[in-house]
Amino acid sequence: MNTLLRRWAVACGLALATAGAAWAQTLPPADPPPPASAGPALPKPDETNAERAVTQPGNNAPFWRGVHNSGNVPGVTSLPGLEMGVLMQRPVQYPGSNYTSAGEAWRQVRNNWLIPYGGALMLIMLVAAVLHYVVKGPLDTKEGPTGRVIERFTPLERAAHWVNAIAFVVLAVSGIVMAFGKFFLLPVLGGTLFGWLTYLLKNLHNFAGPLFAVSLVIVIVTFVKDNLPSKDDMVWLAKGGGLLNGAHVPSHRFNAGEKILFWVGVFVFGALVVASGLVLNQLIPQVSPTRENMQIAQMVHGASSLLMMALFIGHIYMGTIGAKGAYSAMRNGYVDETWAKEHHELWYDDVKAGRIPAQRSAAPLPSPGTTPAKA
Repeated sequence: MNTLLRRWAVACGLALATAGAAWAQTLPPADPPPPASAGPALPKPDETNAERAVTQPGNNAPFWRGVHNSGNVPGVTSLPGLEMGVLMQRPVQYPGSNYTSAGEAWRQVRNNWLIPYGGALMLIMLVAAVLHYVVKGPLDTKEGPTGRVIERFTPLERAAHWVNAIAFVVLAVSGIVMAFGKFFLLPVLGGTLFGWLTYLLKNLHNFAGPLFAVSLVIVIVTFVKDNLPSKDDMVWLAKGGGLLNGAHVPSHRFNAGEKILFWVGVFVFGALVVASGLVLNQLIPQVSPTRENMQIAQMVHGASSLLMMALFIGHIYMGTIGAKGAYSAMRNGYVDETWAKEHHELWYDDVKAGRIPAQRSAAPLPSPGTTPAKA
């Protein structure tokens, strides 16, 4: 009995197996299963990409070309913040090159225009000051001092000037190191020490910026009255101020060269430097800190700073060693009658005529042997 049951079970199994095989032959062939380690199914590449994958393994140019051509299109990101989902900025046409991103265009303008031409301009101004000192020497008075002095700068004027000047020097030195330091300091100091130096100077730059902005406003308000243009400025400009031939050219309290420095270097470039610096530090809420806005602000900040520093190289030279007596005037506030007459004769005439007081504050005289000039 058991033998018959076993034979019957085997016969039924063979019959079912034969029927299943016959039915499976009628179905379409199935796709092979993906490997166990494969991820989600990817679209099949076209023939060109497939050939590139074989001949140039690891070439991701198609992927990055797609990213490049979809500039400013945000993707998916878990990072909070403005434009965090934008991998590459919009494409722009940069002269002399193919289409590139706005970030690359900014980099090329900075590295190919601002850095080389700005550095060359400052070197030209520095060489010009050195040549003037070597060839012509410092400007000096032809007559000796009289012992009678005129107050050229009040304590408030000197305080505003020195605060602004010190902040400017800190900003200029730190800016030069951050912009040009990799060319002349990095090879000497090495990467570690240069990195610490630039980090320190960057923080000093950020702290000196607001001090420079506030003191700049005070300087402009304090000196604007005496820097208004006059018809006598054209005579000074036509004769070049006598810087090359030593000719005496009368001027008011500030000559035409100093007035140009005030309006162009202090007022225009100073305003551009301060405004762009406030944007870079995100202190103007009306300007959204997008990449494009930051790049524009950085280019304005860099260009105006370089032009301002180039102008002030001449101002620092004339105010220290270029003209004798100029530095002491800003240090103690007074100049001798001889200096006033030979450098700013029209201002001296106004003092002698009583239109301007010889002493406008209670500041002490520079030495016991001096007395205020009399009208």
